[in-house]
Amino acid sequence: MIPVQGVENQTIAVLGLGRSGRATAAALAEGGATVVVWDDGADTRAQAEADGMTVLDLTRDANWDGVAALITSPGIPHLYPKPHPVIAKAYELGVPVDNDIGLFFRSFATRDWDQFDTAPRVIAITGSNGKSTTTALIHHILKEAGRPTQIGGNIGTGVLSLEPAIDGEVVVLELSSYQTDLARALTPDIAVFTNLSPDHLDRHGGPGGYFAAKRRLFAEGGPDRAVIGVDEVEGRYLADQLAMGPADDRVIRISSGQKLERFGWSVFARKGFLSEYRKGRQVASLDLREVTGLPGEHNHQNAAAAYAAIRAVGIAPREIERAFHSFTGLPHRSQTIAEIDGVRWVNDSKATNVDAAAKALTAFQNIRWIAGGMGKDGGIEALAPHLGQVVKAYLIGHSARDFALQIGQTPYEIAETMDQAVARARAEAQPGETVLLAPAAASFDQYPNFEKRGEHFTALVQALKP
Repeated sequence: MIPVQGVENQTIAVLGLGRSGRATAAALAEGGATVVVWDDGADTRAQAEADGMTVLDLTRDANWDGVAALITSPGIPHLYPKPHPVIAKAYELGVPVDNDIGLFFRSFATRDWDQFDTAPRVIAITGSNGKSTTTALIHHILKEAGRPTQIGGNIGTGVLSLEPAIDGEVVVLELSSYQTDLARALTPDIAVFTNLSPDHLDRHGGPGGYFAAKRRLFAEGGPDRAVIGVDEVEGRYLADQLAMGPADDRVIRISSGQKLERFGWSVFARKGFLSEYRKGRQVASLDLREVTGLPGEHNHQNAAAAYAAIRAVGIAPREIERAFHSFTGLPHRSQTIAEIDGVRWVNDSKATNVDAAAKALTAFQNIRWIAGGMGKDGGIEALAPHLGQVVKAYLIGHSARDFALQIGQTPYEIAETMDQAVARARAEAQPGETVLLAPAAASFDQYPNFEKRGEHFTALVQALKP
């Protein structure tokens, strides 16, 4: 646990008692605060009281006397589509609102660091797609290189549940837009922006608000080094805002597809090869074609982002290349489940939007595509340019028939359920083909989350093995 600093003898309120809320309450108490909590769920409040927490109804003005700050969980709206009533009350009363990420950044460094030979560092990763894989890959490379490291944030351990840093440690954090939008302190040593595509727009009041939430990771104090994906205009804008000129190597531009040769520092992947350039000269090249845990251009972008961040902490290219080959990928993200009778089965249940599904569809050939669920605004018409490798689609869930109207001449079957889709794909797939679960939709019509959807797919595939 990381005790929160600067809260001794203060009364701090915590809103939301999920994983991060409970960890926040404990870290605040460890830092000497008097902690009061509130959650909308009656059962959750009852459990908190049973656990010895002080539950206070923060919807009532009288209970705010003496409260110095409100710490809210990331899933609770603080602005759009409208603030939670308790957060709105804090705004009305002038009580500062923060989250666990803000508390982490103001509490991570301690006086113990004066005794360290090498100060600990934080690498923080944000973006629309690929940030979980990039985060996990950076953590994997650090471990393989023998560097002390922890992983947390939106993946793995909650930030305040991490252990206090040790000499030379690198903490790797995945940060969602929900987390960066509100945090009052954001001071990573290295910040990574992977890419941007429309997502969570209701929560951020539109695409501008969504990008602004991501951009805060680079504005609130600013990192020493910024790794910026420049395959979209937002990334190019952000890199331009941060750099004093093209030779400024505090900004490492990354790309999957573009040659970036004229900058002070850049890393890009093209045609299966990753290149690092410094001051207009190539200094390293890696072959990604046989890295089985990172298939497709979208994963090559993840590789470029991870490579750049790791180079910024001083690890050599050959060490990074070796670690790439031992990386097995994350569950539900272009994860090869099995090869059965010459057919490859891939679980990309995390592809819950059109952009992520497009990246999955371009990573493989001869695809039997399982898609559908709870479709998002705009449907999947934008996937039309990426369906050339689809032999047949098996459409499931609430939006199956809507999706069928949006895939042009691509052969399809309304399979309704995952069981039926897997059974039909198994019956029809030929050697050399790939059965790809890349739903391009949320899971909530049939599953509680994308993980459960991917686990069901995986179990069905495993049952097919002889």
